[in-house]
Amino acid sequence: MQTASSILIWAVIALCGVVLITLPVNLQTQLIASTVVVTMMAIIKILKRQGTWRLVALAFGTAIVLRYVYWRTTSTLPPVNQLENFIPGLLLYLAEMYNVAMLMLSLFIVATPLPPRTARALKTQNFPSVDVFVPSYNEDTNLLANTLASAKAMDYPADKLRVWLLDDGGTAQKRNSTKVLESQAAIARHDELKQLCVELDVEYLTRERNEHAKAGNLNNGLEHSDGDLIAVFDADHAPARDFLRETVGYFEDDPKLFLVQTPHFFINPDPLERNLRTFDSMPSENEMFYGIIQRGLDKWNAAFFCGSAAVLSRKALESQNGFSGISITEDCETALALHGAGWNSIYVDKPLIAGLQPATFASFIGQRSRWAQGMMQILRFRFPLLKRGLTLPQRLCYMSSTLFWLFPFPRVVFLFAPLFYLFFDLEIFTASGSEFLAYTLAYMLVNLMMQNYLYGSFRWPWISELYEYVQTVHLLPAVISVMLNPRKPTFKVTAKDESISVSRLSEISRPFFVIFAVQVIALAVTIYRVYAEPYKADVTLVVGGWNVINLILSGCALGVVSERGERASSRRVRVDRRSEFGVGDKWNSASIEDVSVHGARLNVFNKDMGLVKIGSEAIVRFQPYSGTEMVTLSVIIRNIEQMGDITTIGCQYVPKGAADHRLIADLVFANSDQWTKFQQARRRNPGIIRGTVWFLGLSLYQTSRGLLYLFKGVGAEKGQQRQDAKAKG
Repeated sequence: MQTASSILIWAVIALCGVVLITLPVNLQTQLIASTVVVTMMAIIKILKRQGTWRLVALAFGTAIVLRYVYWRTTSTLPPVNQLENFIPGLLLYLAEMYNVAMLMLSLFIVATPLPPRTARALKTQNFPSVDVFVPSYNEDTNLLANTLASAKAMDYPADKLRVWLLDDGGTAQKRNSTKVLESQAAIARHDELKQLCVELDVEYLTRERNEHAKAGNLNNGLEHSDGDLIAVFDADHAPARDFLRETVGYFEDDPKLFLVQTPHFFINPDPLERNLRTFDSMPSENEMFYGIIQRGLDKWNAAFFCGSAAVLSRKALESQNGFSGISITEDCETALALHGAGWNSIYVDKPLIAGLQPATFASFIGQRSRWAQGMMQILRFRFPLLKRGLTLPQRLCYMSSTLFWLFPFPRVVFLFAPLFYLFFDLEIFTASGSEFLAYTLAYMLVNLMMQNYLYGSFRWPWISELYEYVQTVHLLPAVISVMLNPRKPTFKVTAKDESISVSRLSEISRPFFVIFAVQVIALAVTIYRVYAEPYKADVTLVVGGWNVINLILSGCALGVVSERGERASSRRVRVDRRSEFGVGDKWNSASIEDVSVHGARLNVFNKDMGLVKIGSEAIVRFQPYSGTEMVTLSVIIRNIEQMGDITTIGCQYVPKGAADHRLIADLVFANSDQWTKFQQARRRNPGIIRGTVWFLGLSLYQTSRGLLYLFKGVGAEKGQQRQDAKAKG
């Protein structure tokens, strides 16, 4: 009886919603209604109301969005008999409907995400055996040494913990290759990493052939190990000491738990953050996913495996024959299979690892291309909406995660749609200026406000649009390719630990300058048509304004593809640790101010540092998190700066063995609290107006910087051509 009454209530609510959305009103009434809704949403936001009020605001916004969809569907499509207008008009309509569908899925997932879970470390009593897998392919030995040392130093009973380096770069297939250079490199790597593992007291494992990429490597590790749980870390993902303490206890609570996933925190900026210089002041791109979306997915038992920084149940994995490997995103595919088999997942929203992002724009695009193609393979081969065993919310969550990667298609349509009218006078959107104001502008404002409600402190206005635009140019061919041939993509390891010594344009930057030039021409055409065709001025100004928004985004993208050179080869992390600094037999009190994987900066409390010379060796003595005894680390002094009684000294580590790598890992990675503090310091919501003004200023500056890089590059190329011509002459 209660179920029947609930269905009746929801049916009445749905009927009222349909009536409201389809209610015929005149233009003035629609404009007033839109203004009232926008005002009410703004008031609720300004008053910082949460809970029910947040849902009320989102409901008002949804009503405006659906009113727009109804009007857009019934009143704005060009006539079918005008194919030159109808076809691009239909493409634009479909692009908009895709965005609306993704907005609705987002509302379902993150309207009320789960709050972050409380710390678990002190509650852990039972300690199941854990195998730690660090899969590797071509990463640098020092990078691997830091990750392995960090994994070995995790706060967990030693007899319950085994760390494995799963080396796919030294397989028998590679060592026996007919290509001599490849064979010799694989043999050298194999021997070097085996010795490193002996020194660090971790297990080294390789296999006969490089089959099924990362999934095959992980499954080989499963066959050779026997721990109850499997922790997985990418080669550049170094865990903090409390990683296992914060994660393994959940498996005791739920025997059907297959996954505890934690965020991926990065100590270096991605190319957009580095080139725009926003890393220290604005939340990173992935924080929207790990800070909000994963918590929303977790509410519906749909938080999925992200390839690293996670603990998985061996029992669950073996029930599905290990890690799935049909797609090149084995992580999400594995989670989908296990969720479908009735297993559960948990997301712990605390950064417990520190990793590296691609430094160059080309590497960044390569990584995102793999993600996009892998998700398209899952959509093609596993189609989550019809996946047996999933709940309806889980189906919607996985559809949202996979369909997201279709964004290059609507983004391209939005980029070129205004050009159809400005250049070719095609009417692909039949509406007057006043109708645009009442429906489209209201829809755009409400859309911005709803995004701000959902992600405000994690994603600033227009940043999502910028990230999508800079990826679209190169991701579109990749997505089309996998649609035409779903089995074609192969797993490619993303380059990490890169550095850029000289400022330059990215090698894949040319399309962005071409698009920018076309949009500048379109701006000139807009101005001309406003004066030449005053009777169409309202529509021309609306379409021209759309082009200006695209121009602002593409101008900012010029700065993204203008790679800044960096002196430092690795990013420094702020710390505050007491230490002692020794030169010869003289020791001075000091504090370690910041650290990186290559060096540290200390404040030494002694104004008389006459013995300290640049290039000389010294020793830093400090207490590690893993013990009570002071330890020493050899360094070389790289720079000295005297400020009163304090001398600031920049040092470079001189690791002489495995023990030194353990100390470097302790300095840089052991304390997870520093990652949380860093994230919290840059999580603030600038609001729509202030955020838009900030983005406009950023775009103007980055446009000029990108054009400057272009002109410098052209000048340098011509100069080189003249020198080559003289040399030949």
